[in-house]
Amino acid sequence: MTHRPIHSANLPKPVGPYSPGMGFERLIFVSGQGATDPATGQLVGSDPAAQTTQCLENVRTILQAAGSDLQYVLRCGVFLLDMKEFTQMNGAYERAFGDHRPARTTIQAAALPGDGLRVEIDCIAYRP
Repeated sequence: MTHRPIHSANLPKPVGPYSPGMGFERLIFVSGQGATDPATGQLVGSDPAAQTTQCLENVRTILQAAGSDLQYVLRCGVFLLDMKEFTQMNGAYERAFGDHRPARTTIQAAALPGDGLRVEIDCIAYRP
């Protein structure tokens, strides 16, 4: 059994010494993704809905690099800077996943890495 790091040229550079994703057999573990636009290196929007959309686009990029996609996500962790923004995050999250309903935990974090970052999302998925 081996594990492998998952990278994509279409992702923002990690802010620390970690891989954007790790694959193990058919499982894919995606590190927390912020709302950085990989084309510009800048944070996308200041509102939680726009940031959630970009977080999930970054998650999708990692999953696709591993041969998967959002419909194969088993579980997500959502980290919000302010739980009062749950409804805005949840609307964008629902649009991204459609009828697919992975297990999820959502918490309010004391802080997130990056000025203006309001949302971070990680996940566990599988390669079909």
